[in-house]
Amino acid sequence: MLTGPATGSRQPTVGRIPVLDVQPVVDGGRWPSQAVPGELIPVSATVFREGHDAVAATAVLVRPDGTDGPSARMTCVNPGKDAYVATLSPDAEGLWGLRVEGWSDPYGTWDHDATIKVEAGVDVALMLEEGARLLERAAEQDGRSPEDAAVLHAAATALRDTSRGDHERLDAGRTEQVRAVLERLPVRELLSPSTTYPVKVERKLAAFSAWYEFFPRSEGASWDEEAGRWVSGTFRTAAERLPAIKEMGFDIAYLTPIHPIGRVNRKGPNNTLTAGPLDPGSPYAIGAAEGGHDALHPDLGTFEDFDAFVGRARELGLEVAMDIALQCAPDHPWVTEHPEWFTTRADGSIAFAENPPKKYQDIYPLNFDNDPAGIYAEVKRMVLLWVEHGVTLFRVDNPHTKPVEFWEWLIAEVNAEHPEVVWLAEAFTKPAMMHTLAKVGFQQSYSYFAWRNQAWELREYLQQLTTESAHYMVPNFWPTTHDILTPTMQYGGPPVFKLRAVLAALLSPSWGIYTGYELIEHAARPGAEEQLDNEKYQYRPRDFAKAEREGWSLAPYLAKLNFVRNHHPALQQLRGTVFHATDDENVLCFSRRRVELDGTEDLVLVVVNLDPHATRETTVHLDMGALGRQWWERFTVRDEITGAEFEWGEHDYVKLDPYVEPAHVFHVTG
Repeated sequence: MLTGPATGSRQPTVGRIPVLDVQPVVDGGRWPSQAVPGELIPVSATVFREGHDAVAATAVLVRPDGTDGPSARMTCVNPGKDAYVATLSPDAEGLWGLRVEGWSDPYGTWDHDATIKVEAGVDVALMLEEGARLLERAAEQDGRSPEDAAVLHAAATALRDTSRGDHERLDAGRTEQVRAVLERLPVRELLSPSTTYPVKVERKLAAFSAWYEFFPRSEGASWDEEAGRWVSGTFRTAAERLPAIKEMGFDIAYLTPIHPIGRVNRKGPNNTLTAGPLDPGSPYAIGAAEGGHDALHPDLGTFEDFDAFVGRARELGLEVAMDIALQCAPDHPWVTEHPEWFTTRADGSIAFAENPPKKYQDIYPLNFDNDPAGIYAEVKRMVLLWVEHGVTLFRVDNPHTKPVEFWEWLIAEVNAEHPEVVWLAEAFTKPAMMHTLAKVGFQQSYSYFAWRNQAWELREYLQQLTTESAHYMVPNFWPTTHDILTPTMQYGGPPVFKLRAVLAALLSPSWGIYTGYELIEHAARPGAEEQLDNEKYQYRPRDFAKAEREGWSLAPYLAKLNFVRNHHPALQQLRGTVFHATDDENVLCFSRRRVELDGTEDLVLVVVNLDPHATRETTVHLDMGALGRQWWERFTVRDEITGAEFEWGEHDYVKLDPYVEPAHVFHVTG
């Protein structure tokens, strides 16, 4: 903002009080930073001025209607670098704004100068009179309460009271009461606001969520001995699984594709190239004579059945997510109706999908360059159809293989009509693409958590996620998926399934599991990091009840983790993660601390044995400052998994047997 005269054609690009490096800001404000109601947003900026007069800053959130919302005076945490910080929290959804206001602080200047001069006996009467006039002026400010004005007038009178000593008069203008009054409504001169940067505030589920993925055709599937064939599960039988999903504490029932499956080049069991006449094929090979992305597989039921499934989920407090896989089987209706939507090779054939060394002969990828307007309109129509049938979240398959500008357009179009819709990007790709997909609208992103197993890898990865991209990308941690079964998960047995669940659920505010995780399914297809008898290519009914009766289901453990997440605000946002040193690199210790604006605190401390094969003993060395404690303090920790209580301090002994409990999940209660 220009606050003084300027000559010539060039205009200053800073205000009278320069305000630089405002954060959180995404690419200079090109896209909004992301938040949810109640989230504690750390705001920072560099604020300075010429000379030696005191400078200050205020962080302000601007409400969607354009009025000023919550604000906070910023604290200078590094005077040598003029670094100012504050914490703000939006209280509603919508497109907010963020600005930082730099200003000259006449009271701070007087306080500093008067203290020095009165102590030195220089210009004493002048400094005391200037202080009295400043406080009188402050008392008359618009918005000052009568009570606060009275405090300032009394202080001004005391500053002029020659019956008192000089130091007593000075102290009267510097009392805690005076400072509190001026903290509530400071005297601000040369006010210089920064640009107002966008902040998109979306519903809480956009950042804090627990996903449960399953194939509806496997739920209730059965072998018909007489006919010698599998009978598919349906939406009606899949709905019977919903209470168990809710009981484990998950928020979202996520369905893999539910559309007709192509018959041309259909894949057989374990991704074989030849399917038998009764093999169901991969649901990701979308489209057949029965329809495409806007149709239901007839084996699953009708739209009435689907609506009943969604209705049952809502009764239980679950939301329904579904896959968007923008690809087609060779017999998808689009192939004949819109051949221009695909890539034709030199021999006249349509190119199938490849991700070397993987080949997907049963899938044709879309080509967005020949008729972008046609594809854009059709996909939007398809997405809105499912939204009308109650789908509120979409897990997007391989979004990094489609144009980024398409996703920016589609998400904006859909969310303009339905701001409740949440998008999860399944983009295992280079950082630039992953981050840009988040910037253009994907509220959540799959991550490389599944391949981060060593303590140093997890620390390094979380450092990046919690600092560099925390203001626009929410990672979603999955220990396994229907496509991913890492060597760690293949050979770690039950302990690794427990410890990786602890890490996924407590390191990230959003996490998910693929059905069968609670049954410790770990057999891999030879030569591949994916499940043997992969459910993508065949029916896979499971006997969950038997596992629970026999006591080897992880369902109760997963339920505890989700309970802990839901009852600890510190675990519901990404920021605030601190790693603590251990003598054994196989033991990881981290904390998540959240201090509310009113000063109340929630603190969770987690210690995990990363070795699923052996008991580990070590000493944990806590960063007490990061925990808000002095180095000598002792405090009580309660294990949220076992209920055990301990007294801890700066250095603590830990012994974790992975076959008993691979982790401590402590609530710091004292």
